[in-house]
Amino acid sequence: MATEPSNLQLRGLAKVLIQSGVLTEAEARGHIQEAKQNKVSLVGHLVANKFIDSKTIASKASDEFGLPWLDLDAIDCRSLPIALVNEKLIRKHHVLPLFQRDKTLFIAMSDPTNHQGVEDIKFQTMMRPEIILVEENKLTIAIETALEVADTTMMDMLDADLENLDIADDGAVVVDADAAAEEAPIVKFVNKILLDAVKKGASDIHLEPYEKNFRIRFRQDGMLYQVASPPANISTRIISRIKVMSRMDIAERRVPQDGRIKMLLSKTRAIDFRVNTCPTLFGEKVVLRILDPTAAQMGIEKLGFEPEQQELFLHAIHKPYGLVLVTGPTGSGKTVSLYTGLNILNSIDRNISTAEDPVEITVEGINQVNVNVKTGLTFANALRAFLRQDPDIIMVGEIRDLETADIAVKAAQTGHLVLSTLHTNDAPQTLNRLMQMGVAPFNIVSAVNLIMAQRLARRLCERCKAPVKFPEHLLLDAGFTQEELNDLHIFGPVGCENCTNGYKGRVGIYQVMTLSEKMCGLILEGGNSLQLTQLAKSEGINDLRASGLNKVRMGITSLEEIDRVTKE
Repeated sequence: MATEPSNLQLRGLAKVLIQSGVLTEAEARGHIQEAKQNKVSLVGHLVANKFIDSKTIASKASDEFGLPWLDLDAIDCRSLPIALVNEKLIRKHHVLPLFQRDKTLFIAMSDPTNHQGVEDIKFQTMMRPEIILVEENKLTIAIETALEVADTTMMDMLDADLENLDIADDGAVVVDADAAAEEAPIVKFVNKILLDAVKKGASDIHLEPYEKNFRIRFRQDGMLYQVASPPANISTRIISRIKVMSRMDIAERRVPQDGRIKMLLSKTRAIDFRVNTCPTLFGEKVVLRILDPTAAQMGIEKLGFEPEQQELFLHAIHKPYGLVLVTGPTGSGKTVSLYTGLNILNSIDRNISTAEDPVEITVEGINQVNVNVKTGLTFANALRAFLRQDPDIIMVGEIRDLETADIAVKAAQTGHLVLSTLHTNDAPQTLNRLMQMGVAPFNIVSAVNLIMAQRLARRLCERCKAPVKFPEHLLLDAGFTQEELNDLHIFGPVGCENCTNGYKGRVGIYQVMTLSEKMCGLILEGGNSLQLTQLAKSEGINDLRASGLNKVRMGITSLEEIDRVTKE
C-alpha cells in the first residue's frame, strides 16, 4: 500500500478515525493517497473497499463534530428538493439537499469536513447550509434515486418531436458537455412548453412556483387553463433555463427582470416571447407573452367587423390626415386592430413610424420604436422625433398624458394620419377622457376621424356547438326584442377534442363611431359622457352590447360569453 509523506499533517475525518482507534496513522495516510489517485473522497474509498462500514464512520463523525445523524432509509428520496442544488455540485461533493427552512438548506453529507463543498453550495443557492450526517453507501443510492426521478419525470412529459425546433438564445453558451447533458431534460421540457403554447394559440404562459407545487398555465382565448404541474423541486431549474434564454441575470432573484426569446419554428416563421419575472414568496413567477407577427396579417375580414363598421374603419384610415383612436381594456385586441390597419397602409410610397411600450409585433417596412422612460424616450419625445422625419402615418402605442395627446392632435391637424389607443370603456367616454386630459374641445372636433371601442369574445366551436333554449324573460332582459324571439336561434358551448370547453378562437366586438355635426356641437358645448352616449345611440351607433348580440344572433358566440365581456 502506498504511503503519504510522514511529514503530512493529518486532519479532518482522517484525524477523527485515528483518534477513535478505527485506523492507524499509517493506514490513514495510505488510504488518503489511494483515494487521491482514484479521485474519490476518503469516505467513499473506505466504504467502497470495505475497510470500514459506513455506519461506523457516520457514528464517529457525529460524536466528534456534534452533528445530527439521519438514517436515509426513512426518507422518500423521490420528493427531495433536488433542484435547489446544481446537479454537478451534488455529484462533485457527494451531497444531497434534504429540505429548506426559510434561508437555511439542510444537506446530507457523509464527510462533514468537506468545507469546500459547503461553501460552493452556499454560493450557488444563496442559502445557509446545515449539515446532517448520513451513511456513505445510503447517500450514494439516495443521490442516484433522487436525480433519476427528477429526470424521468421530465422525460415522461416529453411526447412531441422537437428536432426541428430552434431557440435563438445567443446569451446561452454551452461550454461543458457533461453539464449540457445533465440539463437536457429541462431544456427539452421548456422547449415543449413554448411549442405547445404556440400550437394551442395561447397568448401567455404563466409559470408559478408555490410551497408544495409548481403550476404552468396557458391563457387561451382570454382564459387561463392549467396545462402542467411539474415537481416543485425542479421549478428553479426550469425558471433558470428560461432566464438564460431571455438573457437575464440568473443570479438575481430579488427584483423583477424583463427579457425576450425568439423561437424559430421554420426558416420562414419565428415567434417572439416577451418574458417577465417577478419575485414571489416561493420563487420567481415567470410570464411569457407570445408575440406572433402573423396575428396582424390575418386580414380585416377575420377581425369580426360588421360590414358597415368595416367600411367606416377603412374609410378613416385611408384619409390623408386625422386621428383614429382604438379603445378598450388590456388584452382586448387593440394592437392587432391597429396593425391590421397599418398592414393595409404599408406600401413603398408611405413613411410609417410607430412608438410602443414595448413593440409587440414586428413588421417589415414600418419604423418601430421601443419607448424607454428611463432613457428619456417617452411617447411624446418619440412623436416629436417622428414629426421631423417626414412622416405620412404615425402610430402611438397609447395616449397617457396631455403632452402626448397634444402632439398627436397637432400632428393630425397638420397633415398626418395618427393612430393610437386609450383605456376607456366605450367610444363616447373616449371623447370625455380627452377633454378631462385637457385637450381643447375644438381640437378634438377638428382632429378626430373615428373612435373604435372593442372587446374580444370567444368563438363557439363550429364542430360541437349546439342550440340552447332560454326563458323568454331572460332573452328580453338581455336585449333581444319581442318580435325576433320566434325566429331566434341561440347556440351554446359543448366541448370536443377540437376545442377548449366548447370555444375555439376569438372574435372582435366593436363600437365604431365617427363624429357627426350634432356630436361635434355637443363636444364644443362640453357635453359629458352620458350625453355623448345617448346621442350616439340616437344616431344608430351600436354600442358593444348591441354588437355582441348580433354575434349571438349569427351563432358566432354564446350569450354567456357576451354577458362576460360586456358586463358593466
